[in-house]
Amino acid sequence: MQTSVVTVPIEEEMKRSYLDYAMSIIIGRALPDIRDGLKPVHRRILYAMYELNNTHDKPYKKSARVVGDVIGKFHPHGDQAVYDAITRMVQDFSLRYPMVDGQGNFGSIDGDSPAAMRYTEIRLSRIAEEILKDIEKDTVIFRPNYDDSLMEPVVMPSKIPSLLINGSSGIAVGMATNIPPHNITEIINGIAAYIDNPEISLEELLAYIPGPDFPTQGIIYGRQGIRDAYETGRGHITLRARTAIEKHKKDTRESIIITEIPYQVNKARLIETIVELVNTKKIEGISNIKDESNREGIRVVIDLKRGEMALPILNNLYKHTQLQTTFGIIFLTIVNNEPKVLNLKAIITEFVNFRKEVVTKRSTFELNKALDKLHILEGLKIALEHIDEVIALIKKASNTPEAKISLISRFNFSEKQATNILEMRLQRLTSLEQTKIIDDYNTTAQEIERLEQILKDEKLLIALVKKELLEMQEKYGDKRLTEIVDALPDITIEDLIKDEEVAVTATYKGYIKRTSLDQYKHQLRGGKGRIGIAVREEDVVDHLYIASTHSHLFFFTNAGKAHSVKVHAIPEAPLTAKGRPVINLINTEKDERITAICHVKEFSEDKYLFFVTKKGIVKRVSLSLFRHLRSSGIKAINLPDDDSLIGVLETDGHSELIVATKKGMAIRFKEDEIRPMGRTAYGVRGIKLKKNDEVVSVEIVEEKCHVFTVTEKGYGKRAPHTGYRTQARGGSGVINVRCGQKNGQVVCLKRVAENDEIILVTDTGRTIRFAAKDIPVQNRGGLGVKLMDLQNEKTISGVAIVGEDENTEE
Repeated sequence: MQTSVVTVPIEEEMKRSYLDYAMSIIIGRALPDIRDGLKPVHRRILYAMYELNNTHDKPYKKSARVVGDVIGKFHPHGDQAVYDAITRMVQDFSLRYPMVDGQGNFGSIDGDSPAAMRYTEIRLSRIAEEILKDIEKDTVIFRPNYDDSLMEPVVMPSKIPSLLINGSSGIAVGMATNIPPHNITEIINGIAAYIDNPEISLEELLAYIPGPDFPTQGIIYGRQGIRDAYETGRGHITLRARTAIEKHKKDTRESIIITEIPYQVNKARLIETIVELVNTKKIEGISNIKDESNREGIRVVIDLKRGEMALPILNNLYKHTQLQTTFGIIFLTIVNNEPKVLNLKAIITEFVNFRKEVVTKRSTFELNKALDKLHILEGLKIALEHIDEVIALIKKASNTPEAKISLISRFNFSEKQATNILEMRLQRLTSLEQTKIIDDYNTTAQEIERLEQILKDEKLLIALVKKELLEMQEKYGDKRLTEIVDALPDITIEDLIKDEEVAVTATYKGYIKRTSLDQYKHQLRGGKGRIGIAVREEDVVDHLYIASTHSHLFFFTNAGKAHSVKVHAIPEAPLTAKGRPVINLINTEKDERITAICHVKEFSEDKYLFFVTKKGIVKRVSLSLFRHLRSSGIKAINLPDDDSLIGVLETDGHSELIVATKKGMAIRFKEDEIRPMGRTAYGVRGIKLKKNDEVVSVEIVEEKCHVFTVTEKGYGKRAPHTGYRTQARGGSGVINVRCGQKNGQVVCLKRVAENDEIILVTDTGRTIRFAAKDIPVQNRGGLGVKLMDLQNEKTISGVAIVGEDENTEE
């Protein structure tokens, strides 16, 4: 035997061999066929079960038996790979409409492995049999199996649009498919609409098929990704778990309840991820996680710590875990032995054309069978009409061949007809049987006429395709599992942060921090307080504010500039820490320092910022002018060198305000006396100051609140606001506090409600917190009572009011 060696360039051989391999993987393993929606392994599993008569109405068979048939007859690959494919066809969390009915352990949504194939049992599901329906009627092409010993179908005649209702995913060579499952009712409605109007638009199709429908339910956020996929064959959708927030009956704590999870998410791994995030403190506020899932469905309970808000924690879970996932849609399938990406309408078109082809082949097969039957019945009919003569001819014949020849020559029967007559049983000669034969003849003739009409008339053919699809819908249709809602709002940083009141402290030298209110423990008034912010000897605390973490904090400097930062962006620090330099947060010039702070949560068009300077100048500016601040800040007020801002408040344009001076004077006037001005304006006189006096505070008057005044040496008092009569702006005002050696000059004036709490901070950072109701109510002009024992501190430097809402957890 001679052998020849052919020399070829290695690059050509590699290219050819790799292309052969790639096409083998693409066509033979990884991608589904556009017609029946199946990959070869799934098609072979279903056909092997069909051959075993392993149908839904028969007893289960061992999985190992089916696997053996599949790999022995059609699929020469590993038994575990085939069993894995069967397992997925059983799982109701993997397929929207399972193809195989299983008995035993086939794994779980927690990622548990299925039992060995020798233990589990399977049979075809009812809907899978619709995929095989009419396969015996020459509806599809068969080809030899891998060893040419058997024939296997190239494609199934599928009566259901399996590709769309169950989807498919697979990675081939250089390409991948990822088709989501859909609801069979919606898909068939869409196909029926296409049949009625082949020119149907995408918008019209979307009215019937709004989007994918996953077996694990969940929520699809946004419709644009669905539209992109249906229009181009590619798109992305966002899937979220279904969650609810439950309040505990015994206390105020909340729990996050997860009842549905995104498709293809492992529940156990999801819980492990949450636990890891809690342990590493990437997500805080969770006290316990319980998996209460059972046969009724999923239920994962995430208990929160007391006082924690569920929404920011839930948003963090969406961001850092698979409670929110993205499903990339790629409608890549095999079309005429080639991989193609199709849009939704093209997929529907291909399926309808395939069903027309199947129904045509089936009708042709049934017509030929009916014609054969009618031919036999015609012979029987003639024979019954001449039964006596037929019997006589048969009796005269010496043997069967002679009888057959006699019948053919006398009645012009075909050989099939003559043979059938000779094989006819005598019981068919009864009048009842004769009537049945006549009825059968007429029925068969009508069936032949119907089948011929279907094959001749395209409209009848397409109507039959539609009718059979609607029958499938009636039989297997169900309600949508996955909810589709409008576009998911982008998760902002605020969505991840609890909206809570915090204390913001700033020093003269420009250090700033935020601290939880829990760190300011309640004490009795008149006490020494406790160690607070640690400041250097040359520095002092000069600002203390209570603000929401979601608020904008405006910094106003001695240069008349305004800077803005979100409160949550200010570094959190313990009570004793000095904080971080404010220049790390805002861009300030050299020698520029903060002289006033104001916090704003929302930029309403009807809100204003009210400015007060040390020299008693006031102005109000529309808040909307400060909506967009540059990183370098913007000019907020034109200040002369000898004046500076001491306070800025957010107002509604109709408030009454009190402006207080350090020497104990105060004036109350209406805000609307001052017309709105531009940002750079200086303002108008708010109070007429005495020699060496200056403004230290401005506050809004509220009917239910008292006026609270604090002096340098730790004294303070509450006074009814009615004691401060309303005047025209620009006057000298009235006596607020009689300042002297004992109490010192005024540091701050605030409004305070009966159930509020007050925090004082000294220039060295010592703090005290006490109830407002502990301070006696005095008349305007009173000296006040001791609020804090200053010891070696020089002065009170900051005052903050903690509202009743923030005290609920104390």
